[in-house]
Amino acid sequence: MAAKNSSVTEFILEGLTDQLGLRIPLFFLFLGFYMVTVVGNLGLITLIGLNSHLHTPMYFFLFNLSLIDFCFSTTITPKMLINFVSRKNIISFTGCMTQLFFFCFFVISESFILSAMAYDRYVAICNPLLYTVTMSPQVCLLLLLGAYGMGFAGAMAHTGSIMNLTFCADNLVNHFMCDILPLLQLSCNSSYMNELVLFILVAVDIGLPIVSVFISYALILSSILHISSTEGRSKAFSTCSSHIIVVLLFFGSGAFMYLKPPSILPLEQGKVSSLFYTIIVPMLNPLIYSLRNKDVKVALRRTLGRKIFS
Repeated sequence: MAAKNSSVTEFILEGLTDQLGLRIPLFFLFLGFYMVTVVGNLGLITLIGLNSHLHTPMYFFLFNLSLIDFCFSTTITPKMLINFVSRKNIISFTGCMTQLFFFCFFVISESFILSAMAYDRYVAICNPLLYTVTMSPQVCLLLLLGAYGMGFAGAMAHTGSIMNLTFCADNLVNHFMCDILPLLQLSCNSSYMNELVLFILVAVDIGLPIVSVFISYALILSSILHISSTEGRSKAFSTCSSHIIVVLLFFGSGAFMYLKPPSILPLEQGKVSSLFYTIIVPMLNPLIYSLRNKDVKVALRRTLGRKIFS
C-alpha cells in the first residue's frame, strides 16, 4: 500500500541516534523502561480489578489511564528497540499509518481521560455530598466513551490528512516513530495549510482538555481556600497532588512538541519531547499513583498478603 499519488511504499525510521556505540546501551536502557512500564501499568490494572474498595470513579479512570499507557508504550517502544539492533529500521507505509493512528488515538484519549479525572476531583472536593449521584456509573461510562470517541475522531482526522499527502523518493523519517511533523516535512506537497490544520486539530485535542483541567483546578483551589482547618486543606491538596503531577508531565511535553510551528522547534528537540511523553510519562504514571496513594499501597499489601497466606 502506498500513499495517494505517491511512489513510497515503505519508510526508514532514523531513530534516536546514528552513533553505533550508543545503540546497545540505549537498547538496554529503553528495554528497562519498557519493562517497568508494562509491570507498573499491568500491576495497577490488576490491583484495581482485584480490590473491591478501589471500584470507585477515580480508580475507574485510573484503570483506563493505565490501560492506555500500556497500549501507548507498546505501540511505540518495541519498534524503537528494533532500530537499536538493526542497520535499517524499515516500516511499511501501512505499518507507519497504523502506528500513527494508534499513537494519535492513545494520546488524545489520555488527554481527555486526564480531564475527566480532574472533573472527578472537582466533584469530590467541591460537592462531596452529591459525589455518588454526580459521578454515577452511567456518567463515568459516558465520560469514558467521550474520551475514546474523541481519540478515535482525532486519530482518523490526523491519519487521513497524512494519507492524502504525496511522498516522493525521500523516505527517511527523522524520528524513532511515525509522527505527524516528520511525515509532514517529508511530504512533497506539505504546505502552510497542512501545518495550520495540524495546529488547529492539536489545539482542540490538547487545548480542550487543558482548559477543562484548568477550570476544574481553579474551582478546586477556590474551594480549598475556603476550608478553615489546615488539616482539611492538606487532605484536599493530597487527593489532587498525583493527578496534578501527571497532568503537568503529559500536557507540558505534548504542548511543547505540537503547539509550536515546526520552524521554531527543530526535529531533534522534538525527538526529546516525544521521548518524554511516549516513553517516560507512561512509565512514571503508575509509580506516581502508587507511591503517593495510600489506597493503592493498602491494596498492594492486601493482595501480596493473600498470596503469601495462600
